[in-house]
Formats: sequence, structure tokens, C-alpha cells
Amino acid sequence: MKSEILPNFDSSAMLDQVQQWCAINTGTSNLGGLARQAEQLGAAFSALPGEVHLVDPAPVTAIAADGSEYAKPHGQHLVLKVRPAANRRILLTGHMDTVFPSDHPFQNLRWMEDGVLNGPGVADMKGGIAVMLHALLAFESTTSAGSLGYDVLINSDEETGSLASSALIAELAQGKLAALTYEPAALPDGTLAHARGGTGNYSITFTGKSAHAGRNPQDGRNAIVAAADLILRLKAMEREDITINPARLEGGGPNNVVPDHAVLRFNIRPKSTAAMESFDAALQEVLSVIEREHGVGTHRHGGVTRPPKPVDARAQKLFDLVRQCGAELGQDIRWQPSGGVCDGNNIAACGVPVVDTMGVRGGAIHSADEFLITASLAERAALSARVIQRLSEGAIP
Repeated sequence: MKSEILPNFDSSAMLDQVQQWCAINTGTSNLGGLARQAEQLGAAFSALPGEVHLVDPAPVTAIAADGSEYAKPHGQHLVLKVRPAANRRILLTGHMDTVFPSDHPFQNLRWMEDGVLNGPGVADMKGGIAVMLHALLAFESTTSAGSLGYDVLINSDEETGSLASSALIAELAQGKLAALTYEPAALPDGTLAHARGGTGNYSITFTGKSAHAGRNPQDGRNAIVAAADLILRLKAMEREDITINPARLEGGGPNNVVPDHAVLRFNIRPKSTAAMESFDAALQEVLSVIEREHGVGTHRHGGVTRPPKPVDARAQKLFDLVRQCGAELGQDIRWQPSGGVCDGNNIAACGVPVVDTMGVRGGAIHSADEFLITASLAERAALSARVIQRLSEGAIP
């Protein structure tokens, strides 16, 4: 079947939307900003033939510096369902949050040079949301639109691991033949991220016993020393298929008191599911050794938030389709493995083929140098619309 010719894309309108959205601070903890963003996104996506609604975040807890567990609030997630009864359905995902809180100095847009816009979220990923929206609007103008249904999810917490939306991602992924996620391209030339490792965040609380550092230190149980011992043991657990990064140690007190409290926070990056699972089991054994040798209690919080994302044969077919569609549009699509993670990891864990860097070309994300190559707005929207059109025509069984 020969695909219809898709309409041209209004780059100016897309850029206007990106600038409007990026003027709103949507750091993951800025619930007011996220609510304003969700309202604007809801109005924009209501142009599509489906019902937009907001979904409350799932409960999430975190560990404070004193070791107590507390509820961590998040913003609502936007969901759009179009033709839910269709036999062929796909999932498209993005996120409205950024890594820049409301008190961060990086809040404004500026032109770095002609066609290169600097600002918070321009690439990661408000530019990507514009690409998704306009690709869907273009697809809806074709006669083949009625043969494909889709769900759109724009969550509010991707930058902190999607803990408040992971169950929603899994729910929406069920029964989908493919998924597209609108993270920015892995490189400014448009290269896609291919296979990804996983990630997990842990907080270990140590409870020791205080004592005078001069009179009776032997009666104390030093939580800081126990935590330091765990740090060294964690680094010794690194292998080719997993890295471990002890990131923060909190606790202690006056120099003349044996510290009875500490919290260690660390991140792991497993490259395979086997590495992820073996680490989790090994960690429990190491904590038992720490407790026995140092006479402290431990409590673990957290775990793997995004499993590794290998690319199997079904996922490779989707990558090949994106490359083919790119070639039809004069775009040279390549890919490479990535050490980063995103919601594509969660989707792949549900058994759904996913390409998760369908967003704009740009770079320097998570920094005040973040930039968007504005020509890529229309360029990547055309690519996405062509891929969606081909999926509607049965390009992937």
C-alpha cells in the first residue's frame, strides 16, 4: 500500500507552542507549574479526536535525612485515548516535567544563534511534545487514520524516575503493537538511542548506638563507619555489566559523639536483567554482614526503577521502520546504545517494541546550555507522522 502524502508542518506554530510551554517552570516538584502546563497541554491535545483527562499520581515515598519515610507529592498525568476499540493500537509518551526547579537560575529562553534556541525543556522535552502533537494532527488528516487507535501519556515525573506513573505506563502499554517516546535524539544529528541499560536508586538507613567518643567509645555502634564499610563493599561489587555510584552520605553529629544514625544513597546502572537481579540479592547478603560486624540495624528503601532495555527482533523491526521512513523523507536515521534511561525502559519491560528518542534534535540537556535546533521540529514531526501512518497500514504485524 502506498502511503498518502502528508501535509506540510507549520514550524512557526510549533515553535510558538514550545516557547509558550517553556515559559512555565515545570520542575518535577513544582506542582503549580505542572498544573498550569497540564492545562495548556490539555487544550492543545483536545484538537485530536479523543477525550483528554488528568490522572492522579500514584503514591510515592522517600527517605528524609533523619531516616524517616515521607510521602512525596507529584503532579497529575495527562492521558488521551483515541479510538480505544481499534484492533491496532499504539502508545505515545512524553513528559511535562524538567530537572529545573522553580528556584533554579535557568528559567528564560534566548537565541544562541539563528535556528538554535536555548531554554529549560526546549529539547527535553517540550519540543518533543510539540513533535508528537503535530505528527498526530497530520496523521488524523489522512484517510488511514481510522484504522489505528492510540493512547497518549504525558507524565509529570519522568525526570525523577516515573515512580508516580510507572503503573500507568504499564497499564497503557498493554495490548499495544508498538510505542513511540519523544525524548530528544541521542545526538544533535538525529541519532536515536538503541539499547539502554537500567537504573535503580537506593537509600540505606543505618541505626547504631551513640556513646561518648572519649569516655566509652567501645559502647557505641558507629553508623557512619558502617555506612563507609558498605560504600567500599558496593564498589567492590561492580562488574562489566553493572556500575554502582555511592552519591550521598548523611548523618553524624558532634565530633565527641559516636554517631548513631546515617543514610547512604546510591545509584546502580545494570546493563542486563541478570545483573539487576543478582545485585538485588547480593545487596541483602551484604547488609546482613554489615549488621553483624558493626552491630547496627539497616533499612533499605528503593530499588530498580527502570529495567535494562535490550533491543529484540520485534523492537529492531520498529527501528528499521523508522529508518525506512526517514529515508523516504531524506533523513539519514542511525542509532547507538545509550547509558541513559527513560520511560522507554518501562515500556520495553512490558514486551512492547519502542523507539524512545523520536523527539527533536538538540543537546546539552539537564544543563543551562540545553538547546533546540528549531528546524528539527517540522523535520521530526514529519518522520513521526510517516511512522504512525505506516503502522496504521500494517507495517508491523
